[in-house]
Amino acid sequence: MPVMEKKCVYLETSFISYLTGRPSSDVVVAGHQKITQDWWENRRQHYDLFISGTVVDEASQGNEDAASRRLAALEPLTLLDTPDTVTAFVETLLAKHALPAVAITDAIHVAMACIHNMDYLLTWNCKHIANVDRRYMIEEVSLSYGYVPPRICTPEELDGED
Repeated sequence: MPVMEKKCVYLETSFISYLTGRPSSDVVVAGHQKITQDWWENRRQHYDLFISGTVVDEASQGNEDAASRRLAALEPLTLLDTPDTVTAFVETLLAKHALPAVAITDAIHVAMACIHNMDYLLTWNCKHIANVDRRYMIEEVSLSYGYVPPRICTPEELDGED
C-alpha cells in the first residue's frame, strides 16, 4: 500500500486562541475549546501544520500570559513566507467583496492559504471565513485569480480520518 502524503493545514489565529484560552463560561465557546483541544491531541498528527507571520502577530497581542500561551503553541509549527503576491490577492478578495473591507487580516489568512496551496484553512472565525456565503465567494475569487482555494473548515469538520 502506498504511503499517503499528509494534507497541509493553515491554522488561523482563532484556532490557536481556542486551543490555549482559559476555559470559557460561555457554553458554545467552551464546546469549541474542547473540540479544538481534542483535535490538537488526537488529529493534528494526520496533517502538516502551517502558520503565517500574521498569525504570530495576532497571537502576540493582548494579555501577556495569554499571548505567551499562544506563542508557545505556535513554536513547533512551520512558518510560511509571505510572497509579494499576497497584497494584490488581499486587495482582490476585498474589492470583489469575498470578504468585507474591515476584514483585512482575515483576507491575509485566506490569501496565504491559497497562495501556499494549503489543503485546508482551519478556523473558528465563522463570521468572515468559515461562513457558507463567504466560502463560496472566496472560492469563486480564488479560482478566477488562478488559485485552488483551501477547504475552509472548523476543527469539528476536519476529522483526520482516511
